[in-house]
Amino acid sequence: MRVALVHDYLNQYGGAERVLEALHTLFPDAPVYTSLYDPIALPAHYQTWDIRTTFIQHLPGAPRRHQPYLALYPFAFGRLKLTGYDVILSSSSAFAKGVPKPPGALHICYCHSPMRFAWNFAHYAAREQLSPLARRLLPPLMAWLRRWDVRTARALDAIIANSSAVAERIRRYWGREATVIFPPVDVERAQPAPPSEIEDYFLIVSRLVPYKRLDLAIAACNALGLRLKVVGDGRDRTRLQAQAGPTVEFLGTVSDEEKFALYARCRAAIFPAEDDFGIAQVEVQAAGRPAIALARGGACDTVIDGVTGVLFAEQTVDGLIAALQRFEHLTFSPETIVAHARRFSRDRFLGEIRTFIESVRAERGARAHAAALVS
Repeated sequence: MRVALVHDYLNQYGGAERVLEALHTLFPDAPVYTSLYDPIALPAHYQTWDIRTTFIQHLPGAPRRHQPYLALYPFAFGRLKLTGYDVILSSSSAFAKGVPKPPGALHICYCHSPMRFAWNFAHYAAREQLSPLARRLLPPLMAWLRRWDVRTARALDAIIANSSAVAERIRRYWGREATVIFPPVDVERAQPAPPSEIEDYFLIVSRLVPYKRLDLAIAACNALGLRLKVVGDGRDRTRLQAQAGPTVEFLGTVSDEEKFALYARCRAAIFPAEDDFGIAQVEVQAAGRPAIALARGGACDTVIDGVTGVLFAEQTVDGLIAALQRFEHLTFSPETIVAHARRFSRDRFLGEIRTFIESVRAERGARAHAAALVS
């Protein structure tokens, strides 16, 4: 089976890239087609892969700052030639699913979400520092991208959603059904700490970008005088540091070993954004610690309220403060939390993806055989 992997862009490292790594484990000889690639931003082992980029790679500053070229991505992926492959497996929250499908090939999309910035532009724009000109020019572009998004979704042979919330968005925006396969989480790497080693701090592990709403967590911990450690980096860091009080500490990027040690010793990790899935929410639970998360998106699949963490409904400072105060009166079983997190293991993901691809290929083969008999 000849497989091509397609990914939106390779210039940051997050949950989507961890999914791509797992897919590459299944198909280590498959080339990875992407719009652009910044090797400095990705782990070193990516440099051993067969990564093939589009013309966007050569535009000024694109690998480090890809947003200004937003209108070009549909054209970049539309020009890719994927002849000779049996299966195209795209990992997409935006443009990768728009690659042309050669005759006879199957295109299966692992969808992290229909493009958030196009379908929820008003909410996205409210958190970004857009110029007046951008605020005038972008709405027509978003309308065009929504039409492109629906049109390219119709060409897919099968869709996998990374959470129940994303499957619902796919149904609402694209009019398609999707099979939910949760992303892979390295739950085996997390080791719970003895109760005596739990420290008096809350934790955030995230890219520091506006839509993650880390400002809510900082404001809540400022108000309650709670210690908060923030792991990660991003373009919103300067603004968030200016907001932070004396109990908030920014650690920047840390190694995976340091990250899992921080998970294991924290009181709980805080997730104030609507994540499509939320790998970090599972990682902290794999270390036996609760997650305090907004009751939207992937958290509805990954956090059991009052059992493995605390869910809060209002994405406000007051809503998070109420959740932190409720947390103080709850008792959690690390063993129960760890057992729940094990449901999202990497081995489970690999097995479910392999089975899904085989079933889609078998279904197509059965249809072709039936059609041949009729003719």
